[in-house]
Amino acid sequence: MSSTRSLMRFMRRSGQLPVHDFLAPALFAPNRRCLSSTAQKGAAQAQDASANSNAQKPKRKPLTKEQREFLSSALRVNQAGELAATLIYTAQTPPMVNAHPHLRPLMRHMYEQEAGHLDTFNSLIAKHRVRPTALYPVWSVLATGLGWGTAVLGREAAMACTEAVETEIGTHYNEQIRALLEMFQQWEAEGYEVGDELRELVGTLRRIRDEELEHLDHAVEHDARKAEPHWLLTGVIRAGCRGAIWASERI
Repeated sequence: MSSTRSLMRFMRRSGQLPVHDFLAPALFAPNRRCLSSTAQKGAAQAQDASANSNAQKPKRKPLTKEQREFLSSALRVNQAGELAATLIYTAQTPPMVNAHPHLRPLMRHMYEQEAGHLDTFNSLIAKHRVRPTALYPVWSVLATGLGWGTAVLGREAAMACTEAVETEIGTHYNEQIRALLEMFQQWEAEGYEVGDELRELVGTLRRIRDEELEHLDHAVEHDARKAEPHWLLTGVIRAGCRGAIWASERI
């Protein structure tokens, strides 16, 4: 304990306080007894003012181990899913655009949104030091093959692929959002405050979910359901997505 306090005093003096991270355990808790010997009176007054201020503000509840694991797995699987989406569109675009040049703007639009989603989750897993899935190489090969294969089968099959993938991804984002909102509701009922960073995460998930569902609408508008056999193609792809989500959350 004495070594932790010494480290905290050094970091306070040097201005190198730990960066707040909602996924990290509370390794360093503010120590109200760490007072400078030359300014005890002023520090005591500041402590009293801080105590009064804290008494008026809702407290923040630390995440449990299970909640941290949930958030880590959510960021990990979301990053993997967005990587796969960019690779699917990258592989689909050349055959699709060669056969249907008028689809170039749509394919570019959907790819650019997916690339933006991937950038978002790349930043989040780096910021919170979340381990990416070890299955990156597997998903990269499968996503590229799925994109190229469905595009070669034709426009309807490529759009059916988008329909199937975005159906599962939209459902998955909804489940994450629902779990976070239930967590927030419980905290607020107990008198705790929900941090801005977690609220921003929910907003990010909602925005990305809506953009994924927009891709689903585009696919249906461009004859995804005319693919033959639609039920088999989409069923296999959706089952594969569910399996990939389950594996990426854990591995």
